[in-house]
Amino acid sequence: MSVPTTTPPPKVTEVEVHGVEPIPDAERTARPFDLFRLVFGGANTFATVVLGTFPILFGLGFWDGLLATVAGLLAGALILAPMAVFGPRTGTNNAVTSSAHLGVHGRVVGSFLSLLTAFAFFSISVWSSGDALVGGANRAVGLPQNDLTLAVAYGVFAALVLTVCIYGFRFMLLINKIAVVAATLMFVLGAFAFAGAFDAGYGGSLDPGTLGYWPAFVGAMLVVMSNPVSFGAFLGDWARYIPRETPSWQVMTAAFAAQVATIVPFLFGLVTATIVATEAPDFLADNNYVGGLLEVSPGWYFLPVCLIALIGGMSTGTTALYGTGLDFSSVFPRFSRVQATIFIGAIAIAFIFVGRFAFDVVTSISMFATLIVTCTAPWMVVMMIGWFVRRGWYDSDSLQVFNRRQTGGRYWYGHGWNWRGLVGWLVPAALALAFVNLPGQFVGPLGELANGVDLSIPIGIGLAALLYPALLFAFPEPRDAYGPEGSRIVPTAPAAEHPIVDERTGRPAASVTA
Repeated sequence: MSVPTTTPPPKVTEVEVHGVEPIPDAERTARPFDLFRLVFGGANTFATVVLGTFPILFGLGFWDGLLATVAGLLAGALILAPMAVFGPRTGTNNAVTSSAHLGVHGRVVGSFLSLLTAFAFFSISVWSSGDALVGGANRAVGLPQNDLTLAVAYGVFAALVLTVCIYGFRFMLLINKIAVVAATLMFVLGAFAFAGAFDAGYGGSLDPGTLGYWPAFVGAMLVVMSNPVSFGAFLGDWARYIPRETPSWQVMTAAFAAQVATIVPFLFGLVTATIVATEAPDFLADNNYVGGLLEVSPGWYFLPVCLIALIGGMSTGTTALYGTGLDFSSVFPRFSRVQATIFIGAIAIAFIFVGRFAFDVVTSISMFATLIVTCTAPWMVVMMIGWFVRRGWYDSDSLQVFNRRQTGGRYWYGHGWNWRGLVGWLVPAALALAFVNLPGQFVGPLGELANGVDLSIPIGIGLAALLYPALLFAFPEPRDAYGPEGSRIVPTAPAAEHPIVDERTGRPAASVTA
């Protein structure tokens, strides 16, 4: 068996031509460390800093907030890590790979979950970074802080993000190589900037045993947990450039370590929120952490704050929007990756301006992102269980049927829909939404059953982990949906043997397995 020759990677200034078709083996030159850079760079940002303030906003003290942060971060990183294994094995993104579990048509669930998640986080990134940039410039050089300057900041920032996404994977990797180091250095400088003002004994307004303590603790933990979980649908976008023979433990370790490393921005947000709560409490009362941070920052730290906003926001924005364009091109194959990125980017930019200046929806978008993550977690569980029972084996031709305007293949199931995977995702996601408890924003019909504790994500994950395998046992999938070694643990039904047919001509399609 011949080993494919590895070709030199393209230059960062070359526009990436690949869409969701399998990346050729010869072009898979990325390493697990590159995945670490992209994931950490995309989360080592000002948006993560803002999430780190939530334990204090919920009324916890510093040490309780730190415990909630560490617990949420570790739980989220453990859930996320297995989602890194699909890209190297299939050479495509996770939404396309989900065809094996939800069906050729059912895979649009993953595409739209990732599309909506990226849309929300791109908006949050532009808003938070733009506000910090203009606020810092106002304090440093007296730049007016009004709708005009904010609009300019949003527009320039969004255009820069869109440009990087158009160039694609290699350019993103370069940006994140810089961002990982630069943003971390700025956070380290923050340790010196706020060392004198920080009091580790900050107690908050809630103590263990106080009414409302556990809802606040669990709520803070889930907010933190939502950050790593939000990357689940996107890991394949970048991991597909890693060689297929790379051991799974290496890519999982890279994804896990990248999220654990985000303790840096989370801790920055947690520490500075205690200072703002002590020295400028009116800002937190108005949900204006950015303004409070600038108020309590030493004058020399304004520039580092602006750099954190700029560099970190670029990382978050590019990782979100790149995946959006890629997925949109897979749902509508007539669009190339570049065309889809420009189209979705233009809509996202318009949405940012309308949402920021015409409606008061910034908080609503944060809620929207949380609800999307609640729906995404059960989908991730279906993917992981599907990988396990399939022994990590996938058929490239059958995964690409939808994108090539074909029908049939191993994952055709019932007219392109695998109701086992769809029910295994939909029922847990719907029940999880019913248990959401975001006071002042969204409380599901069952959200008060646990005395205000938000149980949405644990219930969604737990039910999916029970329901989907039960469906596979009760209603076995066709034998040919699995590889040469057959299924692991679950039974199978007789092979369905759906030939792959070009839907335009009705003729059998030629195999083009990568």
